[in-house]
Amino acid sequence: MSEIHPTAIVSPKAELGDNVCIGPHSVVGDGVRLDDGVELLSHVVVEGLTHVGANTRIFPFSSIGHRPQDLKYQGEPSRLEIGCNNVIREHVTMNPGTEGGGMLTRVGNNCLFMVGVHVAHDCLIHDHAIFVNNATLGGHVEVGEWAIIGGLSAVHQFVRIGKHAMIGGMSGVEHDVIPYGSVMGNRARLSGLNIVGLKRRDFSRDEIHEMRKAYRMIFAAEGTLGERLQDVAEDFGDNEPVMEIVNFIGADSSRAICQPALEDAA
Repeated sequence: MSEIHPTAIVSPKAELGDNVCIGPHSVVGDGVRLDDGVELLSHVVVEGLTHVGANTRIFPFSSIGHRPQDLKYQGEPSRLEIGCNNVIREHVTMNPGTEGGGMLTRVGNNCLFMVGVHVAHDCLIHDHAIFVNNATLGGHVEVGEWAIIGGLSAVHQFVRIGKHAMIGGMSGVEHDVIPYGSVMGNRARLSGLNIVGLKRRDFSRDEIHEMRKAYRMIFAAEGTLGERLQDVAEDFGDNEPVMEIVNFIGADSSRAICQPALEDAA
């Protein structure tokens, strides 16, 4: 049985799983699907073709699934898919996709979205990502698993944030951030590897040492980036995290790679 507060407005066309809890003054629209154990605490609005996965909790004054803030959007039936076990805190906004971005915004499992986070249209967020208060994603951003987006930071549209990356608070990120990288600044620069995050995720001392050696080779001053990537692939080809960085840099992207400041490149 689901528990629906008398002041909530729930469309008869919405699909509710078992043990769904819809709190006071919440609104659930026609195309919404809430899986088992979803909880809308109060004053939550979920609209559009939005699917919320099991055991996700959404806190007051969040706006989930309303039309994108994109002037090109013409009412196409795009979707918002939110995975399981997410925590979505107060005043979070998440928008569905657009025709220009595959018609889908997708959020993985076990993510935390703190107060005031914005997830724009056509974003792809992988599992275990953390977004600190008022972090903002432009459209078409991809965020890898275990990444942390610091408070009051803003990520430019089409940017890729690699897995286990750390975005420092109040950063403006306009270039792709490598997996395991750490960036910060008004126009963010790469400041090294996310060593604290690597230790928290139980990477060994030897693994971290090898990754730091590879990092220094990739961002050294000598040779071209292509030549340095080839050298790293030859020297560290059996090191999975290093090769994830190499493959990330080599992948097609509309954005450049975030680089260290000159004094940090050595």
